[in-house]
Amino acid sequence: MITKRSLLWWVKSSNLRLQILLLLIILVTVGARVLPLEMQKRIVNQAIRLQKVDLLLIYCAAYIVAVFIASGLKFVINILQTRIGQQALANMRKDLYSHILTLPVTFFQKSSPGMVVSSLVTELATAGELVGQAVAVPIGNTLTLLAFAGYMFYLDPLLAVLSISTYPFAVFLVPLLQRKSNAANKARVDGTRKMSSLIDEVISGIHEIHGNGSYRIEERRFGSIVDQLFKIRVVWIVYRGAAKVLNNFFQNLGPFILFLVGGYLAINGRFDLGALVAFLSAYEKLYDPSKELMDFYQIYQDAHVGYTRIMEYFDLEPGYAIEPTGRGPIALDGNILASGVALSVDGGIQLLKQIDFELKPGERLALVGYSGSGKSTLAKCISQLYPYSSGSIQLDGNEVSGLTKMDIAYNVGIVSQNPFIFDGTIRENLLYSHEAIREHNGSRPEYTVVEIIEMLRQVGLFADVLHFGLSTVLHTDEEEKFVEKIIRVRHNFQEHFGKVLAGYFEFFDEEKFLKFSTTAANILFGSPNLPEFYADQLVTNSYFQTFLAEAQLKKPLIELGRDLTVSAIEILGNMPPDEIFFRRSPLRPEKLDQYRELAARIKGVRLREINEEDCGLLLDLALRYIPGRHKMIGMPSVLESLILDGRDIFREKIEKENPGAVSFYHVSEYIHSLPILDNILFGRPKTDHPRAQERISQSIMQFLEEEDLLDRIIEIGLHFNVGSKGERLSGGQKQKLAIARVLLKHPRILILDEATSALDNASQQQIQDLLDTGWKGKSTIITVAHRLDTIRDYDRIAVMRGGKIMEMGTYDELMAKEGMLYGLIHGTKTGMQH
Repeated sequence: MITKRSLLWWVKSSNLRLQILLLLIILVTVGARVLPLEMQKRIVNQAIRLQKVDLLLIYCAAYIVAVFIASGLKFVINILQTRIGQQALANMRKDLYSHILTLPVTFFQKSSPGMVVSSLVTELATAGELVGQAVAVPIGNTLTLLAFAGYMFYLDPLLAVLSISTYPFAVFLVPLLQRKSNAANKARVDGTRKMSSLIDEVISGIHEIHGNGSYRIEERRFGSIVDQLFKIRVVWIVYRGAAKVLNNFFQNLGPFILFLVGGYLAINGRFDLGALVAFLSAYEKLYDPSKELMDFYQIYQDAHVGYTRIMEYFDLEPGYAIEPTGRGPIALDGNILASGVALSVDGGIQLLKQIDFELKPGERLALVGYSGSGKSTLAKCISQLYPYSSGSIQLDGNEVSGLTKMDIAYNVGIVSQNPFIFDGTIRENLLYSHEAIREHNGSRPEYTVVEIIEMLRQVGLFADVLHFGLSTVLHTDEEEKFVEKIIRVRHNFQEHFGKVLAGYFEFFDEEKFLKFSTTAANILFGSPNLPEFYADQLVTNSYFQTFLAEAQLKKPLIELGRDLTVSAIEILGNMPPDEIFFRRSPLRPEKLDQYRELAARIKGVRLREINEEDCGLLLDLALRYIPGRHKMIGMPSVLESLILDGRDIFREKIEKENPGAVSFYHVSEYIHSLPILDNILFGRPKTDHPRAQERISQSIMQFLEEEDLLDRIIEIGLHFNVGSKGERLSGGQKQKLAIARVLLKHPRILILDEATSALDNASQQQIQDLLDTGWKGKSTIITVAHRLDTIRDYDRIAVMRGGKIMEMGTYDELMAKEGMLYGLIHGTKTGMQH
């Protein structure tokens, strides 16, 4: 198990070939680093003293070649160290992640996601760095240190002894300070984890914090941890700094001895000048490897502390064996037998007590009761998510605690009240359970699109995925035949429903002013491809502003904006900034104060006297004006004509000067910057009335079916990315997706833990009908029910309270007893005292 591996294990298991190559390169590098010292001595003593240019050139050439070789090999060593270290780090992360995935669910109830993230992402990095350096740094620098020291003894033994006499003090004192630093570092790691956990908790519960206004409470909690960490880090950094300062002190003390003694010997002719220069260089370089060894020692201590802490934290055995050995997953029939099942947690609290029941294959059991009665806990014990403390739960005679995770995954499907949806596409989430089984049992066939679509219809997710598909913006390289069919659907839609939907919808027409589009949309009459031509950018777009002036549109639009401002402030000036009051106005609620001040400034002021900034505000309001919706004033017919003329001028101008900036609307062309649905509709709705929306949707569906496009658009919709934790889906969509995900793996035992709580009545009934017809008798079903009107036809109903099954029987039997179920259904306490 990875948590039992030491850092040395990772060093030993690293790439052996690279380590051997590294050692060979280190040996060559050590020689290349010593050679320049000898060359310095010879340059001074022979070339310069004897005034021989040829020797000077030879020695200098040897010097520079050695420097180049040493530098190049050092770079190669760094690359190899990085390769070894990063590979070790990658393996650590993979192995630890695999181990974490197998830990019991109860572990994650006590651990914060922030702690897991910090361990995998940040804290392991130092350990990986250490593995990369574990061979090269200590061996390379030790050999270099010995080589430099040996060369110094070769030059003068006495001077060498005196120069390195300070080393014993450094070797004793620096580790002493390092031990103090290590103790502080352990506290730093623990404090950092505590802070990460708090941040993760706060972000996860941010809605509660906003709802309760508990900002000061959370500030105090965080501030307390930050203050503690501040003190710990100060101590840690001081000790680390002291070790470095002490090391530098001894490093600078050496040259003093060298100058004092070496200078005296040179003055008295007992030590030549060249040797003194070489000796000084050797001494200076002597501290390079010693400094690197000291840094390595600090890295080792930091890595050791962090790595040990991580492995201690995750040093747990998986709750169950992951895969069976010597066999495939067991294929169960679905018989469930529970005998004396109990579950106790810390503090001796019993969540389940003496649970007994039996279900034959294909039977259905409903678990009901008040919150906290143990329904979900029992469901989790059956599905191996919680380990029961005593008693027995057998599936076809196999004890649940003795089955492997793959046995359970192969036979049991569970849908919780709050199902987890992974970041990815709808298709990936739908096939998640099925593909997990296929990883271990390749004999299971892949699902076709037709089969997936059928499941979407069964769980009521078809319309949602169709909507996602229709909302997709196609790439320009999308297949031509598909685009042609969409254009045909557009033509058919307009031809058959143009008159019928005239009161609901306004189609794009190049020759007409669009009453239910903005003024800006009427001018552009196309979909912008560049951000500067988006509606909210047009006021600051100098190109567009120049066009408005050339087309003689700017002044009348500013005048329109002025009229709109005056009218809007007269009608809405005293209204609260609520969206509901502003639906019939181009003025946005958040801009009310700004335009109220603007109205006061321009009152009685001639148009030409209004400053440029205020003109921009007036123009912005005019460009967002929708005549058919914002009926506070009417669009002047003269301005309509000017806009239609300006539309043609703008198209000609921009196609010549900036082609591709806007995709213009042509009834026979597909607009790739618009979603599929907008390409079909090719217009704007006049109303958002549900009846109108329903009629339009039904019309489109009819033509999509005629062109055989429904499946293709569903396939596109299946690639809709649901976002992190399915944040782009509603609660009901998540539950439907989770139910479909489980049903696609055809489990023999199906556990639904309030799996339809977020669905409306119609959707709940659809799921219930599916279970009553398509799955009755095929799977043994256990339902934790929140709606008691859905359990009438279940084979058995178990009413739970305080972790015990208080009564069990059919619906009719329990209602006849007028016991606990009767009390739950009728909202009374009848039978609750039994």
